[in-house]
Amino acid sequence: MNKLILNTGPQDFILKNISADIMSVLLTKPSFDGILQKELAEQIEAKKKCKEKLPTWFHTPHIYYPNKLNIEQTSSETTAAYKARLTDGKSLLDVTGGFGVDSYFFSKRITTIFHCEINKDLSEIACHNFKVLGQKNIECLPEDGIEFLKNSSYNFDWIYVDPSRRNDAKGKVFLLEDCLPNLPEHLPILFEKTQNILVKTSPLLDIKLGIEALNFVKEVHVVAVQNEVKELLFVLEKEYHGSIKIRTINITQVREETFDFELEQEQACQVYFREPSSYLYEPNAAVLKSGGFKSVGKSYNLAKLHPHSHLYTSDNIIDFSGRRFKVIQALPYSKKSVKSMGLTKANITTRNFPISVAELRKKHKIKDGGNRYLFFTKSINNSLLVLDCEKIQN
Repeated sequence: MNKLILNTGPQDFILKNISADIMSVLLTKPSFDGILQKELAEQIEAKKKCKEKLPTWFHTPHIYYPNKLNIEQTSSETTAAYKARLTDGKSLLDVTGGFGVDSYFFSKRITTIFHCEINKDLSEIACHNFKVLGQKNIECLPEDGIEFLKNSSYNFDWIYVDPSRRNDAKGKVFLLEDCLPNLPEHLPILFEKTQNILVKTSPLLDIKLGIEALNFVKEVHVVAVQNEVKELLFVLEKEYHGSIKIRTINITQVREETFDFELEQEQACQVYFREPSSYLYEPNAAVLKSGGFKSVGKSYNLAKLHPHSHLYTSDNIIDFSGRRFKVIQALPYSKKSVKSMGLTKANITTRNFPISVAELRKKHKIKDGGNRYLFFTKSINNSLLVLDCEKIQN
């Protein structure tokens, strides 16, 4: 951490060049003693990444930024704020502190935060920024969080872990055992020092594999922002053996769409099927990731079009965790039936359909856009369908 960058001159330079071409910054003659142009370029690049993702940091003067990869890997303010809502108490240990966004939001709800970060430079940066942001209840520990825990006499109300995938991890399947720290291996140590553990993982993780790898899972939260799943959160409570609650949330600019169900109930749920009716429903990305396909139908009293399509229908319009559409017409799929719709522009979605969106556009000469939505899918008897719809605003 080059503290000279925090002086007024370099800070003004960073602000002035926030929209500049990075290559031109790199090629500019060095402007300040003791500061390389590369360092200034790195600050500008990282700060730019924060404009939407971390607006508090972006708009606060004298924030010091790590390299842009750290910014890309950190939680957004939106997801960090949601995470903090799951915790309370007097103390929390952040085992994998990183840039400190999660610790910052935890510190607004919990009396004392212990921020462990094995990378000493990153720890120093996070510690500086906490002070600039006015959070005085975060203690920065520049060391390995697991090692700190092994040698600590403290007990914590919560322990938070955000394992990162090892660079040498092989295969496409995301496994907790392939991450650092290896959480399944270290769980006994963590539970010696707390009753409650919150684990953040990549949305690539299979939820059932995550539950199998961990002990005492009480809740799984599937967190989406603007209909893109950003992270999975596993809430662990020592000696918990009850039913696992799956909670989904899609945070949009206008509302929070939530849907919860019991994992055991999903397996036992009965769902019924029918041909498309007046309204069509497409679950949001968080619900789709959760696998609660039967539960969502039962909870909203909706029928499914097909066991593998994950599209639902009803006679009357209802509120729903996802997109809603008015069905204008539903036709057996053929080149002739699509042509009869007279559409040259439409939004196309395929669900359990043998032809890709790109192929459908080419075949039927339909451009992207407009206010009509075409769903290509299957009916309960496995016949191919095309549904011409209009979107209903939530």
